[in-house]
Amino acid sequence: MLTQYKEKAPVRGVLFDVDGVILDTECLYSRFWMEACHYFGFPMTKEQSLQMRSLNKTAGQEKFHALFGPAADYATIRQKRIELMDAFVEKEGVAAKPGIYALLDALDEKGIPCAITSSSPYQRLERYLTPLKLFHRFQKVITGYDVPKGKPEPDIYLRGAADLEIAPNGCLALEDSPAGILSAYRAGCLPVLIPDQDCPGEDTLSLLYAKADTLTDVIALL
Repeated sequence: MLTQYKEKAPVRGVLFDVDGVILDTECLYSRFWMEACHYFGFPMTKEQSLQMRSLNKTAGQEKFHALFGPAADYATIRQKRIELMDAFVEKEGVAAKPGIYALLDALDEKGIPCAITSSSPYQRLERYLTPLKLFHRFQKVITGYDVPKGKPEPDIYLRGAADLEIAPNGCLALEDSPAGILSAYRAGCLPVLIPDQDCPGEDTLSLLYAKADTLTDVIALL
């Protein structure tokens, strides 16, 4: 199902978040944030883990300290989360979200370029996406490490649009998190929410161009 909140606009490019949008990995981030925190004696809840989604290191540390106080060593716990998740993915792999192949095929048919705009590092994106034959499907790959400020600041979406040589207001920005939607909105893109782990609040809904149940539903916006 597709819900459009604003008047339909021409789409000249599409910018993709990865975790929770292209890959079914947000559940893993949530799981291993909780496991890493419990390992160091901080009882993180599922709700708290979801608040860490898509945040850059600075924003992530601020949120983490807001949850557990300044004594909580964000860098050490984050590294433990990475180690736990990497070990799991090495053994079990990751799955693609429903509709990603159909949407990319539709973009190819219409000649609409697309880019990755993810907070994750390039090497991890390549490692996760290549076995699924997805990495080569994107014309550009921009990470949070390529811009001065990560999500929820607008830098990554401004860079994604610029790399595709398209004005931000001609780009759909596909996201699953409030921080990602805010980043896209601040950049002047057309934010589209595909909910993954939870339902969005009214503050997030107010920023949306559209909301889609799956990536297949996004095809109707092209």
